[in-house]
Amino acid sequence: MEIAVLGGGNGAYAAAADLAEAGHAVRFWRRDEGAFAPVIESGSVGLRDVKGTRRVPLSLVTTDIAAALLGAELVVVPLPATAQAGMADLMAPHLEDGQVVFLPPGTFGSYWMARRIRDRGNTRRLIFAETGTLPWLARMSAHDTVTITVRATRLPTGVFPASAGESAFPVLERAFPAVERLSDALDGALMNAGPIIHPPLILMNAGPLEAAKGDFDIHNEGTQPAIRAVTTALDAERMAVRTAFGYGPPHFPLADHYDPAGEEWMYGRAAHERLVESQGWREPVDLRRHRYMREDVVIGLAFLISAGAWAGVFCPVASSLLTLAGVILDEDLRRGLRTMEAMALSDLTRGELTRLLRDGLS
Repeated sequence: MEIAVLGGGNGAYAAAADLAEAGHAVRFWRRDEGAFAPVIESGSVGLRDVKGTRRVPLSLVTTDIAAALLGAELVVVPLPATAQAGMADLMAPHLEDGQVVFLPPGTFGSYWMARRIRDRGNTRRLIFAETGTLPWLARMSAHDTVTITVRATRLPTGVFPASAGESAFPVLERAFPAVERLSDALDGALMNAGPIIHPPLILMNAGPLEAAKGDFDIHNEGTQPAIRAVTTALDAERMAVRTAFGYGPPHFPLADHYDPAGEEWMYGRAAHERLVESQGWREPVDLRRHRYMREDVVIGLAFLISAGAWAGVFCPVASSLLTLAGVILDEDLRRGLRTMEAMALSDLTRGELTRLLRDGLS
């Protein structure tokens, strides 16, 4: 299958390498030509995992987004939600009728990007999908090499519009056999694990993170019983919001990620132990700029709280964490860009929201 992979982060390099090694024709695009030079020169990405290290050749390596998107059946955009606006603007002139744009994960970016691209003048029949997590736990180990510690074994995924699922899911499943079909894109957005696992870790470890200068792993010494208790309570709010919207189990409770004997979570069993053993997440964390703050707190928590308010579910733990983050950042985070109000969804009736999720933009 012809697949375009867009981006320059850990997830994009993991996607390019893994999908190409699986036999797909991967066009890999990155905007930063200087940083992309090693991949451009070799036409390949280095991949390191339990099988060892090897070079994976790609079908096309380019800084021309039009060339990357031309004829691609699937467009994989493993970028943080903070980058979705810029990427939507870049893609808008070039996306073709029937293409599936996959956001792993999306923070309801499936709807948000669809609307932004439509507002930019692209009225073609486009399909967007988002899942609950990135399909890989991965870190760059060199300028052109990615290390994949864990691959997802279950990827709960929703599609926007849901009526396009019968055509979109077979495409997604050819690239990602772990995809599990959800009812719609909001169902997928409320599976997002990032706004559950990361806000307690980064906020409750704020002091150690500022003092550690990089010698601190929030997934290891940062994951203590007191923080896990907050994570569990926060996840209970997420599942309550899902239930209020009418989405049933499985809800993929985060507790299963930490319990090797529990139900298989998105990354399978014992993924947390493998993540810690890899040492790949022992890194400097700029508390005010890091993705865990800017994506998962500022965007993800604000979205969860607003979705809960729309559905009649108060989220006190999420609200408290968002308030603490606002104090640290000296920003009013209640008026985020990904709230139901900001996305012009707050005044919809339940029936109107259901039709929008099913039928898409008019």
